[in-house]
Amino acid sequence: MLAKHKLARINELAKKAKTVGLSPEEVMEQAKLRREYIQAFRKAMTDMLHTVKVIDPNGNDVTPKKLKESQRHRLH
Repeated sequence: MLAKHKLARINELAKKAKTVGLSPEEVMEQAKLRREYIQAFRKAMTDMLHTVKVIDPNGNDVTPKKLKESQRHRLH
């Protein structure tokens, strides 16, 4: 995930934007930090999904084919 100091800065800029507004440089910084946050979130979510195995009540593996292929591809 994103470093704590970057998350703190995102929150600081969001609070400032709601109260006094941001300078053009701060708007650019906020956008950059948000992109980094979204990228880190997506990577974490993708990594987590690559560990998922779906089992039905009968004990059968019903993991979607697309996910299985992605998991196999990731291993190679």
